[in-house]
Amino acid sequence: MVEITIDGQKVEVPEGSMVMHAAQKAGLYVPHFCYHKKLSIAANCRMCLVDVEKAPKPLPACATPVSSGMVVHTASEKAINAQKGVMEFLLINHPLDCPICDQGGECQLQDLAVGYGGSSSRYTEEKRVVFHKNLGPLVSAEEMARCIQCTRCVRFGQEIAGVMELGMINRGEHSEITTFVGRAVESELSGNMIDICPVGALTSKPFRYSARTWELARRKSVSPHDSIGANVVVQVKNDRVMRVVPFENEDVNECWISDRDRFAYEGLNSGDRLAVPMVRGEDGQWKEVEWAEALEFAAAGLQRAKNSYGAGEIGALAAQYATTEEFALLARLVRALGSDNIDFRLRQTDDGFDAARSGAPWLGMPLAEVGKLDRVLVVGSFLRKDHPLLAQRLRQAAKAGTQVVLVDVAGDDPLMPIAERITVAPGALPGVLAEIAVALAQAKDASAAPELAGVQPGEAARRVAALLAEGENGAVLLGNLAAQHPQASTLAANAQLIAQAAGCRLGYTVEGGNSVGGYLAEAVPVRGGKTAARMLAEPLKSYIVLHAEPALDADNGVAALEALRAAQFNVALTSYKSAAQDWAHVMLPIAPFTETSGTFVNAEGRAQSFKGTVRALGQTRPGWKVLRVLGNALELPGFDDETSESVRDAVLAGDIASRLSNAVTAKPGAGAAAQGLQRVADVPVYFSDAIARRADALQAAPASREPDARANAATIAGLGLADGDRVRVKSATGAIELFLSLDDTVPAGAVRISAAHAATFALGSAFEQLSVERA
Repeated sequence: MVEITIDGQKVEVPEGSMVMHAAQKAGLYVPHFCYHKKLSIAANCRMCLVDVEKAPKPLPACATPVSSGMVVHTASEKAINAQKGVMEFLLINHPLDCPICDQGGECQLQDLAVGYGGSSSRYTEEKRVVFHKNLGPLVSAEEMARCIQCTRCVRFGQEIAGVMELGMINRGEHSEITTFVGRAVESELSGNMIDICPVGALTSKPFRYSARTWELARRKSVSPHDSIGANVVVQVKNDRVMRVVPFENEDVNECWISDRDRFAYEGLNSGDRLAVPMVRGEDGQWKEVEWAEALEFAAAGLQRAKNSYGAGEIGALAAQYATTEEFALLARLVRALGSDNIDFRLRQTDDGFDAARSGAPWLGMPLAEVGKLDRVLVVGSFLRKDHPLLAQRLRQAAKAGTQVVLVDVAGDDPLMPIAERITVAPGALPGVLAEIAVALAQAKDASAAPELAGVQPGEAARRVAALLAEGENGAVLLGNLAAQHPQASTLAANAQLIAQAAGCRLGYTVEGGNSVGGYLAEAVPVRGGKTAARMLAEPLKSYIVLHAEPALDADNGVAALEALRAAQFNVALTSYKSAAQDWAHVMLPIAPFTETSGTFVNAEGRAQSFKGTVRALGQTRPGWKVLRVLGNALELPGFDDETSESVRDAVLAGDIASRLSNAVTAKPGAGAAAQGLQRVADVPVYFSDAIARRADALQAAPASREPDARANAATIAGLGLADGDRVRVKSATGAIELFLSLDDTVPAGAVRISAAHAATFALGSAFEQLSVERA
């Protein structure tokens, strides 16, 4: 530790710290623009000049290392004059457009100009003009003349997002920030550039000119779009969500959020919102009704289905971003009716996974500890699409020396240093893990599991095993695709073997915003009921569907729609008309996360409760209240809760950690070999849930372009086709036509075609065998 004196206070900071760090520890504010605690030091704005005794001139606090006995003055006459001089230079070219600037009212330059700027300018020459840039549908760079060249956005792209999409060209007063040859910004974290820009050069394009910052009410909430549970501030005007920005929580999302967390709010204001209860008449026409009539109709239909076909013919499906309270009451309702058919894992295909698991699958560690690992094996994940913020944590860890190993089904660029990578077709994943497990056993002179007798590890598996064996603090993380895999139990058993042999922790990245909460609320079969896959493959007579859009949320949307349309009576608790109007008999408008209170439990098992941020749209009601009243209408016991908190407390009482477990009892194995041409099916980052799919700006982003069929050169040649051909792709459920693209990141024997998209809906399951021919 080094002791220095700053403004008369003695402060101890670690060796290598800067004067800025010492000032922050002492609770002193030093004005700055280019400095940011999460970015490297650039020292190019010079606003943080301070007076250091024995130094001949003021020094930048952000780039001046502390030394023992140093005496610093941050507010001396010398320091203040230096800061005012810098401010004068920063303002000479800055446009005088504060009244129309979206940054007005929350602008760092505006604030500091009040304290350090002059009352008039001595600069009488013409101000420079910088041409606007098109950065895509999310980030606006229409007024780049405001830019003060702090380079925060450039450093963010390189250091946090992992890709240099912005850079500086020219020199002196001709310097300007631009994209590479006019390309749009495509990073899944790009919106954070808006937050860190200290002036109005980069602003939110969807929010642009829609409200002033002082008109907005600010309410804390939790994002539902992935298992990180990013803390956000929802900004509201006239009961409409206008903007979403990060709420800093170092243990969860640090000070970042993904673009999906930031811009998906547009889906909350979609014209597709269901605002009134609706009932479908015998003529097939929908009509609006009062809540009492809709609930009575729903209760009568469910009771009729139970009396006619038995409780076992009733099933419940839910989306993974339902609140814990909604999951709990849905489970209570279904079981009170006498059924155990309930599931929120609409993409899970392994029917034996529940019998193998011993608790709620979770990350296996706090999120904050991901950066402290020295070895990480990630299996079956499209990391940047599935979990942008977890990918960001791994990126920082990899830059600091963590050895990251990927075993995946497509060679997407993770934008981080990778120690080893094995990319295979989905059906080969269990076999790859089996090879690594055997190689680890051999490296430790131990005997391999008898179920893996005959497995011969390849050279790549041996390299991965050697890396894991050398680690002291490692983790094996199973991604979304690994959990959804038809052989998920075998994958988990093999991963467990690897983790045990290497002394690593075993975890799941976890798919949805509240998947852990769904397990804790027992919104899964626990007494022999049917999983979602079985409920749709072996159709029931009646379904209750909560928040889900089965056509796009289920693994096999074709089978889901067929089962729902053939059912005798379906109740849809939904926020969107188009999600249910094709198959439901009654649609009950329930609130999305911004209009209700509830709790999400993130991947690390952290329960995060939130309140509604806006008044519910029209006659929309919180889902937990609708389920409670529906239970009353059915005259079922146990539906007396008056608050969401009482429902939450009944579910989350006691020690949550004791109910989390990644241990499995399934036997390891090499897995069954898949036949034919396999499908590699990612879920596009902005198609992950019903809210994001209705956000116009996200749907206009490059990541949301219509899918094509992608295969490597060997696969294309083997099919007798060529890059750019229009092809007809067939599966057991249907056929579609797409353009064929050459993509050597796709493994041999596989074709990559995205799921969760209307254009590829007819292909059915993500794990279907395909045939491809020229159209």
